[in-house]
Amino acid sequence: MFRTVLVANRGEIACRVIRTLRQLGIRSVAVYAEGDHGPHTSEADQALRIGPAGAATYLDIEAIMEAAQWSGAEAIHPGYGFLSENAAFARACTASGITFIGPEPYALEVMGDKIRAKNHVAQAGVPLVEGISEPGLSDEQLIAAAEGMTYPVLIKPSAGGGGKGMHVVDKPQDLPETLKTARRVAKAAFGDDTLLIEQLIRSPRHIEVQILADSRGNTIHLGERECSLQRRHQKVIEEAPSALLDEATRQRIGEAACATARSVGYLGAGTVEFLVPAEAPETFYFMEMNTRLQVEHPVTEEVTGIDLVAQQIRIAAGLPLEITQQDVNLTGHSVEARVYAEDPASGFMPSTGEILCYQEPEGAGIRVDSGIRRDQEIGTGYDPMLAKVIATGADREQAFVRLEQALAGTVILGVTTNISFLRQLAADPEVRAGQMDTTLIERRIPQMEFPTAQQHHAEAAAAALSPQPAQGAPLAWRRDGWRSGEPVPARYQVLPSAAGSDQEPFTVTLQGPLRPDSGTRTVTASATREGTEVWVHAQDYTGAFTVLDHQAQVLRHLSRLKAEHTEAVPEVTAPMPGTVVSVGVVDGSAVTTGQVLVTLEAMKMEHQLTAPLEGTARIHVNQGQTVKLGQVVAAVEAAEEPAAAADSEHTSRENTESKDT
Repeated sequence: MFRTVLVANRGEIACRVIRTLRQLGIRSVAVYAEGDHGPHTSEADQALRIGPAGAATYLDIEAIMEAAQWSGAEAIHPGYGFLSENAAFARACTASGITFIGPEPYALEVMGDKIRAKNHVAQAGVPLVEGISEPGLSDEQLIAAAEGMTYPVLIKPSAGGGGKGMHVVDKPQDLPETLKTARRVAKAAFGDDTLLIEQLIRSPRHIEVQILADSRGNTIHLGERECSLQRRHQKVIEEAPSALLDEATRQRIGEAACATARSVGYLGAGTVEFLVPAEAPETFYFMEMNTRLQVEHPVTEEVTGIDLVAQQIRIAAGLPLEITQQDVNLTGHSVEARVYAEDPASGFMPSTGEILCYQEPEGAGIRVDSGIRRDQEIGTGYDPMLAKVIATGADREQAFVRLEQALAGTVILGVTTNISFLRQLAADPEVRAGQMDTTLIERRIPQMEFPTAQQHHAEAAAAALSPQPAQGAPLAWRRDGWRSGEPVPARYQVLPSAAGSDQEPFTVTLQGPLRPDSGTRTVTASATREGTEVWVHAQDYTGAFTVLDHQAQVLRHLSRLKAEHTEAVPEVTAPMPGTVVSVGVVDGSAVTTGQVLVTLEAMKMEHQLTAPLEGTARIHVNQGQTVKLGQVVAAVEAAEEPAAAADSEHTSRENTESKDT
């Protein structure tokens, strides 16, 4: 076995790999970009800074190889994402005499190109869905080839993975513009804008099979996972095993996954993904192979009792599998929910900030894989996933009950998360019945109601700032001065700080320090000229409030009076820090309400900023520019209404006539 392994990743997967290395008695080396001081840097035996801030540092092959050689690492575990499926990185490891804990470059190249992969597995007899998968086709050629297809269709980047960069096209007339967007996203995300088009299967179930293969020719599968609960092709909740498959189909789909792996001489842990029509669960189609560890691998570990990271390391060290297909037994049920820094109530807008409080759930069957800690800064430069909450039970129902309880016990203050969304999804009747497909979440979102701020939440926020009487002092004495007689009640205005919130301010009067319920947590964040931000967690609600004392209330009132007497031009501001990936209109051009002005990229997703009204666009940013939260990126000068123009002309004519008279 290896003595030292470098982990070329960050966040929760780096922590996950380091945990297994410690159990195996292997020395671990972490790498990090400047300013990225997550838990992985302290949990490893050694941590090395390899470059400037930003995700690009984790893609720097030369810097990572230098760190590996300097630390004496004999092997590198790439985790997932970043360089985990990069054939050039695998070759660089071999050239340096360092073992790449993953498959051979050939498998990475074949399966990393969706077009090549589909053509390859077709020769192995694995069933495929209808589509266009020829390399090098231009937009015009793809449009021509798609003329005979039935819509909707799905555009996929050939070099992509994890659902990133996929676009659904409902009508033929939308295909040309969507292809342009898809190429831009694919180029930015994967450095390759090659696209393919597939028939979109209605009511599809996303089923994937975990495989292990060693250097002695042994290939086995560890059962399937269901990943049908997705939003924008990104997995949200995954489980093992699937509630859809019967034992015969489970065996057939497992054999197809092993055949796919053998066709490329696969080595290590991998996942073969299939689409299964909900109305025909005995039918399945090859979708892609992920030549790495998957985010959702814990649910397979929980129902099989097999540590997949340990198996990866053993295989990379040249050891044979100690497990045969007959040894694999699925016991119980496991489900995983991904906790993201995003605000479901605001269209899942990315959330940034400092982690002020973090509490993981505990209990029977509960596991948490996280990569955050208190005081850590969450920005837009990395993936927004903060943690994975995994619940395992004797059966599917118990696993989901435990997941709901675990999510309720997960407390993260300082950034907005999707926990409320996950709890509603886990309690959905169709989800609990196992009757779901990849479109269920999009159908459910319009019906979901997210908790809003209530009076007792505002009181808890105000109580966190209420002055405390000095110990042993008479009632008349207070920290904010003294008065003879009874203390004067403190009066506050409390405003929900959520982006886009239209709730009216709460008026809170405190006779003395309020003692919030034992289940309520409050954390004072930062004081500004407008007031003090306080985070509150109480049962199903988590949110931030701006608490205004008397001085802040006066300043706010004066500011509003000033705004009422100022003719403001509607401005479009950045809802999060990010990078401008495209500018939709030329400065000075006429725009209509809802027209895209600027497109921002943050946390690996694009966000379109549109015109709030009809008028003339004023663009204040350029493509490639980095913008801050709240920065004005564009403005729209309202078009003068004809009636107003006529009145103006009439008034002018009257004034002229008066002067002539």
